[in-house]
Amino acid sequence: MSEQHQAVQSQSPPSPQTVEHSRPTTDQDKRERKQRIQTHGRSSATRGIADAVVIKGQNVFFLSKPDGNVPLGGEHGYGLYYHDCRFLSGYELKLGNADLELLTATAEHGFTSVIELTNPDVKTGSGQVIQKEQLGIKLERTMNSDHLMLSEAITWQNYGTEQIQVPLACCFQADFAPLFAVRGLLQERPGKLHSPRWHEEHLCFFYEGADGIYRTLAIYFSPAPYSTDGTTAHFQVVLQSNESKQFLISFCLGESQDQNQAHVTMRQQPDRQQVRRRLQASSDRSLESTTAIRSDSLLFNSVVDRSLRDLHMLRTTIQGQEFFAAGVPWFVTLFGRDSIIASLQMLAYDPGIAEQTLRILARYQGQKVDEWRDEQPGKIMHELRTGELAHLNEIPQTPCYGTVDATPLFLILAAQYVAWTGNLAVFHDLHSHIERALQWIAHYGDQNGDGYIEYQSSSQKGLINQGWKDSGDAIVNADGTLATPPISLVEVQGYVYLAKVSLANVYEQAGETGRATQLRNEAQELRTRFNRDFWLADQHCYALALQADHKPAAVISSNPGQALWTGIADPDKARQIVTRLMADDMFSGWGVRTLSEKERRYNPIGYHLGTVWPHDNSLIAAGFRRYGFYAEASRIFTGMVEAATHFAHHRLPEVFAGFRKSDYGMPVRYPVACHPQAWAAGAVPFLITTSLGFVPQAFAHRLRIVHPTLPDFLQNLEVHGLRVGSGRADLRFERTATGKVSVRVLKTEGQLDIDLELDNAPVQGRP
Repeated sequence: MSEQHQAVQSQSPPSPQTVEHSRPTTDQDKRERKQRIQTHGRSSATRGIADAVVIKGQNVFFLSKPDGNVPLGGEHGYGLYYHDCRFLSGYELKLGNADLELLTATAEHGFTSVIELTNPDVKTGSGQVIQKEQLGIKLERTMNSDHLMLSEAITWQNYGTEQIQVPLACCFQADFAPLFAVRGLLQERPGKLHSPRWHEEHLCFFYEGADGIYRTLAIYFSPAPYSTDGTTAHFQVVLQSNESKQFLISFCLGESQDQNQAHVTMRQQPDRQQVRRRLQASSDRSLESTTAIRSDSLLFNSVVDRSLRDLHMLRTTIQGQEFFAAGVPWFVTLFGRDSIIASLQMLAYDPGIAEQTLRILARYQGQKVDEWRDEQPGKIMHELRTGELAHLNEIPQTPCYGTVDATPLFLILAAQYVAWTGNLAVFHDLHSHIERALQWIAHYGDQNGDGYIEYQSSSQKGLINQGWKDSGDAIVNADGTLATPPISLVEVQGYVYLAKVSLANVYEQAGETGRATQLRNEAQELRTRFNRDFWLADQHCYALALQADHKPAAVISSNPGQALWTGIADPDKARQIVTRLMADDMFSGWGVRTLSEKERRYNPIGYHLGTVWPHDNSLIAAGFRRYGFYAEASRIFTGMVEAATHFAHHRLPEVFAGFRKSDYGMPVRYPVACHPQAWAAGAVPFLITTSLGFVPQAFAHRLRIVHPTLPDFLQNLEVHGLRVGSGRADLRFERTATGKVSVRVLKTEGQLDIDLELDNAPVQGRP
C-alpha cells in the first residue's frame, strides 16, 4: 500500500451552544460528580508521564514512552487523543518476544518526533541469532492534524555482515476513554466499544458513543503484515548486509454522527515529507512574525526558541479563532485563566492572539445563573470540553465557570492589549462584555458585600477551590486544616485592582472620563481596605486568603507575590514581602515555592503545596520589579532559565518539585505535569520583557524603558520587531563595565518614541 493512505472523514464536534444535552439523573449526582472532577489534589491519578515524548497538531496529540511504546496495560496517560478522548491506548513493538532498546528520543519541533532504537540479542524462530546492537531502528512520527492522522515511518538498518530475517510484532489497543477517565477522576464510559476488526489489510477500532458520535481508529500498514493475530500485526523484515528498509504505519482518526460515514468516507492523504515541510514552514513563519530575541548565550537562545515553538504548538482553534490551549495532555482546551495569562505573557511578542482570546471568551461569557456549571451573568468561563461526557452533560465543562479569577484577568488582558496596540476598536466591540464583567465583580463576585471577590462551592460534600491553586487541598490554615468558605484569595483582589486601574486609562482614551474616575476611585478604596485586612504584621506578609468571618489563612505562600504584580500593595509592605518570599523556606534556588517549607501542609511534590510553578514565578518577578527590587527579580529569572536547561529540549513544564537546588543540583520533575504547558512556555518570554522594563503607551506612540536589567548570565540581548501601536523598534541591551545596562535604539519604524528611564525608580502601583 502506498504512502497515500486514506483516512476516515471527520466532522467538527457540535457547538456547545447548539447541542441538546440530557441531564444527569439527580442534583446529588451532579454535585458528587463535580466534586470528584474539580477538587482532586492533583491534575491526574495516573502513573507519571514526566518522560513522555509529546507531539501535537491543533486538537490532536500523542504521548509515548521514550522508546516509542504506549503501554498495553495499567493506568497511564500515554496514547493518541482527540476531542477529550483517547483513541489509541496501547501500541508496542517487539522483535519476537524481545523489547527494543532505546538510544535516544526527541520531539524538538513539536509536530514530529524521532526515536532511535536498537536490538537486544534475539534468537529467531529459524534459529538465527541476531547479535545485540546489529540493527538500527528509527521511528519517525508526524502529526498531520489537517487529516486527523498520525503517520509513522520505521526505518530498519542492518549494520551486520550477513543477511538477517527479523520477526516484528506490532500490537495495538484502543479504549476510546474519556479524558476524565484517563485522569482517574471519573469512571464513566457510557458508550459501546465494539470488537476490533481487520478490513482487508487495515485494522479498525470502533466506538459507538452515547452522544450519538461514532469514533473510529483505522490503522494502515505499508507493506501489509504477513499475518495477524487479534490486534497484533506480524511482519518479517529481511535485510541484506548494510541494507535499510522502511515500513509505514498510519493512525487515522474519525468522528461522525453517521455510522456508515464513520467507516467508509475516505480521502487521500498528502505525502508525509510534504506534510513535514509544510508544518516546519508554519512553525518558522510563526517565529518570523513574532518579536525576536537574540543574545550572546546560545543556551539561553535555545530556551527562548523552545518557549516560542511550544506556544506555537499549543495554538488551537475554535470556530476559526485561535487561543493557547492550556497544556498537554490534561488541558488541551480553552481555559479562561490559562489562556488569558499566556496571552498576557506574549503581548510584546504577538498581540494578535490576545485579541482572538478576548473575543472567544466574550462569546462564552456567562448569561444566566446555573449552579451545575457555576455560571453567572457576566462571568468569564473556566474550561470548555468537547468530548462525549460534555455532550451528555455528565460533566459541567460545557463550558464550566468554576473560577473566580478569569473575569478580572479578562479585563486586565483587554486593557493591556489596548496599551500595547492602541486598538480601541476591540474595546468598543467588547464594551458590553467588559461592563458585564465589571458588574459580575460588583455583585455575583462579592455576594457577602464585604468588598472582596470570594467563592463558595455549591457542593455540600467538600471544598472546590476556584483560584489558580484549584486543587482541593490548596488553600490551608497554619494548623493544616482546609480554609473555610467563603474564601477571598489575596492575588484575586489584586487582579481586580489592576483591572480597574488599567481599564480606567482605556475608558479615558475612549472619552468616558466619568467611568474612568469611578474605576480609579473604586480601585483606591479596594487598595486601602486590602492593605488593612490581608496584612499579617507578625509574618511580614499578606495572608493567603480571608475565609469565613474574615479569618485569615495565615500561611506563607507565593500568592502575595502575584499581588505585587498588580500594584495593590503598599510600598512598605512590598519590601517585607520580597524579603519573605526570597527566604530559604520559600525560594528553592530555582524559584519561589507555592507554600513555605515551614508550613504544616508543605509537600515538595504537592500540586499546590510546595511545588514551583514557572508562570507563578514570572508574575512574582514582575511584581518585584514594579516595586524596584531588580536584583531579586533577576534571581528568579536566573533560576527559571537554569531549571529549563535541565529539562528535555530546554522546556519548562507546568510545575516541578519544590526540593532545594542544593539537594540534587537539578530540578525534580512533578510526575504528571503537563509539557508543554502554555503559561509555563510563556514564563521566560515574559521574564525578558519585564526585566527589560517595557511600559507600552501606544496612544502616545511611546515605549518607556524603565530601569532595564539583564540576568548575570547575559552580557547583551537584542529585541527585533517589537510592536507598540503602529510602530516597531529594534533595541540592543548591553551590560557595561560598571554592571549597569545600556540601551541602544537600533531602528524604529512608524511613529514610535523610545523614552529611557535608566536610573529612575518605577512608579509605584503602575498598571
